[in-house]
Amino acid sequence: MVRQLLSTLRGRLFALLAVLGAVTALGVGGATYVSVRAEADELFDYQLRQTALSLRDQGRVAPDEAAALADPSFDYVVQIWSLQGLELYSSRPQGMTEPLPARAVLGYSNLRLGGQDWRVFGAATPLRVVQVAQPLRVRQKLAALAALRAVLPVAVALPLVAAALWWLIGVSLAPLARVTQAARARGAAALDALPTAGLPGEVAPLVDAFNGLLERLAEAFDAQRSFVADAAHELRSPLTALKLQLGLLRDSAPGDEQNAAIERLRGGIDRAVRLVEQLLALARAEPGAPAAAQPLDLAELARQAIADLQPLADKAGVELTLTAPDALPLTADPQALRSALRNLIDNAVKYGARRVEVSALRGRQGAPLLRVDDDGPGIPPEARERVFDRFQRGDDTAVEGSGLGLAIVRAAARQQGASVQLADAPLGGLRAEIAWPKG
Repeated sequence: MVRQLLSTLRGRLFALLAVLGAVTALGVGGATYVSVRAEADELFDYQLRQTALSLRDQGRVAPDEAAALADPSFDYVVQIWSLQGLELYSSRPQGMTEPLPARAVLGYSNLRLGGQDWRVFGAATPLRVVQVAQPLRVRQKLAALAALRAVLPVAVALPLVAAALWWLIGVSLAPLARVTQAARARGAAALDALPTAGLPGEVAPLVDAFNGLLERLAEAFDAQRSFVADAAHELRSPLTALKLQLGLLRDSAPGDEQNAAIERLRGGIDRAVRLVEQLLALARAEPGAPAAAQPLDLAELARQAIADLQPLADKAGVELTLTAPDALPLTADPQALRSALRNLIDNAVKYGARRVEVSALRGRQGAPLLRVDDDGPGIPPEARERVFDRFQRGDDTAVEGSGLGLAIVRAAARQQGASVQLADAPLGGLRAEIAWPKG
């Protein structure tokens, strides 16, 4: 299939170049014919004039000149009259059936005589009138021969040029054939770059772009494999715990012991469900995942997120407040932003904050800004970049969690074209900001 495509491309290029060469040869021949014809007209007109002027001033035509003018191979016609209309001399070349008309036109003129066209020059003196004429076919024949001589070398060289073109096109397409063959020979898991050595300048950018795509695909597949491996590892622990709790429930005696086992099992199921929800949220926010962008009110979205988490904050004794304008329009994925904001608030509550302030406002350049401040223990500056990694948990191991919260926040923000920054909060804890670029 690949060879057939390359052969078709080679034939198409060759056909186009061959047509271009043929058109060029015809154009050169036509231009040469027109140019030679114009030069021949000028030269022969000059000869007609010189011949007529040389005979005009002679008293008579000498016998040797008359013999030369009467030569059948001489393609000029010469006629001389006296002013009284008496023919003093007339030559008639072979094939001429009619004489020139006795009434001459002074200067150059064209005449149709004996079924062919003639070029005539007439000159007069006080004693005589001279006409010299020549068939136009002579000029046309000479111009055609000159054009043929100019085109003939091109016609002879054309097969050699065609063979060279066929070979050069094959040589030029050979690197592309090697790249195509290398791509076809690879398996589905081979994402290393295709060879670019020897590629034509017109094809190299295409292969470079394809190699860039392969590199991005390799990075995405590596990230997915790492994500699946980490997710399997994180799911193994809660599923194992659920299995053990189920065994304890089965072996426990009815009453308080069984009720406690049921509660532990329920808690384990809730943690597993929470982990699966976070994994799904992270997968939806990964690069390349479709984003359901739509117009929304960022301030209203923040109010809804706080309303959803208010029971959790009340249970933990956390003061949860919102500062936002009446409306803050934005085009984004509401589900992704709601998930990111809930994770930021949930982290602050879990890690011991007693006060959480959420702000939806415009930044210094007028772009939307979503901010969460708390008075909790915060995160050391040297660890702030590391906590965005998946399954990376804080130093407080007593806090339940999967280490996906901030990873979801960053992925969701990037999907919306925003960025996430961590800093010290005025309340003494951590400040997390989701900032959009100036639009």
